[in-house]
Amino acid sequence: MKIEEHKSLKNYNTFGIECAARFFVSISSKSELIIALKSKVHQNIFILGGGSNMLLTKDIDALVIHINFKGIKIISEDEHHVTLSAMGGENWPDFVQYCIKNNYGGVENLSLIPGNVGTAPIQNIGAYGVELKDVFESCKAISLTDLSEKEFSNSDCQFAYRNSILKNELKRKYIITEVVFKLTKNNHKKNIDYGAIQEQLSNSDILNPSLKDISEAVIKIRQSKLPDPNIIGNSGSFFKNPIISKKLFNKFIKQYPNAPYYTISDDEMKIPAGWLIEHAGFKGKRYGDAGVHEKQALVLVNYGNASGNEILELSKKIQNKVEKLFGITISSEVNII
Repeated sequence: MKIEEHKSLKNYNTFGIECAARFFVSISSKSELIIALKSKVHQNIFILGGGSNMLLTKDIDALVIHINFKGIKIISEDEHHVTLSAMGGENWPDFVQYCIKNNYGGVENLSLIPGNVGTAPIQNIGAYGVELKDVFESCKAISLTDLSEKEFSNSDCQFAYRNSILKNELKRKYIITEVVFKLTKNNHKKNIDYGAIQEQLSNSDILNPSLKDISEAVIKIRQSKLPDPNIIGNSGSFFKNPIISKKLFNKFIKQYPNAPYYTISDDEMKIPAGWLIEHAGFKGKRYGDAGVHEKQALVLVNYGNASGNEILELSKKIQNKVEKLFGITISSEVNII
């Protein structure tokens, strides 16, 4: 375990923003994590996972701890279910492929979402009708206050749309070291109702899709819409899809009868943020090296040397225009640092 000074974080965030850590250490075990937390090289601690859900707007004046410990193991299983433990540093797309290879169902719709296992519960990652909370059993985390270990159950996490208690009240107070999942071994509940998935499966003449078929369909959809962060810096979807009141929705849909929407409850409706951004005129727009992706308006991109603040200013410009045009507030999904 080596602590470095003035470490560039350009290769540790998927936006490819050039910022530096005052101190930096990559840890590969819980014991190294405790040692790093006890090191006292800096009064501030910043936890870094896959770097996929954040926008850096300044240097990090802290000890940046890169969570890099890995491992997947079976805790228990019966005829129908398996309970798996994955360490926080496991790459999420790799974990999904491990599950599919072993015919463990529940995460196939979450294929190719960037990031690590340890940060997935914080955001309650989700895609195509599935959210992490649907397969989440519990997680273990280290307290930054007293270094004790705490276990959080599904209900403890207070999951909501792209949200959890670990993103709000307990933000930066715990480091998730391990996540436990309960997955199916047979009679899988296949979520293929989304039009894009149905279309992809139909194009491949697949009537009874396997977990692998669903995963491959999701991967093809994501690759067709979302830029590879290894080629163009980005953090996937930058904005959440807004959930609005039925009253506001009725006013909105009267003005824009062809707009897509999803029913959440009797009182709430969800509007795709990408549609709002595109119809506000931002899709494909570029401002210096900061821009909106040409295929998916939800995605803000770094074409080379954009600063975090330039991308942040673009996001604010989009939010203001959407609010002015549609009377709908859209909020960022990524963490602004």
